[in-house]
Amino acid sequence: MNEITTSADAVLSAISFDANGLVPAIAQQHDTGEVLMMAWMNAESVRETLATGRVCYYSRSRGKLWRKGESSGQTQHLKELRVDCDGDTLLLLVQQDGVACHTGRRNCFFRAVRDGELVEIAAPEVSPDALYGHKHG
Repeated sequence: MNEITTSADAVLSAISFDANGLVPAIAQQHDTGEVLMMAWMNAESVRETLATGRVCYYSRSRGKLWRKGESSGQTQHLKELRVDCDGDTLLLLVQQDGVACHTGRRNCFFRAVRDGELVEIAAPEVSPDALYGHKHG
């Protein structure tokens, strides 16, 4: 066993995956603290992320690994992976290159309740068509 495999095994043993083999992962910009997005990871995506340093998630809708930025070019590079006290949520401190949200916004949390109404508080920085070359949704 090499060092990366041993390290990944130790990390994986600390994670409490749900019945579907998934764990929620919150991505946060490492230097500003900005919360970028939440997605799901499985053991394979955690292992790949640790091995490559490039964040890989598990897409529930596509039923396969989702390498952040593979179609949009908006990659996330892992700076640190943290496991919460119960082992059932991950915090990924990342360097986000470009926007994190498929809507073209910097982060996925662009709607807020203000005066009892749900309002958009951030405009897209990039057109989703420019990110994906087609309508995404």
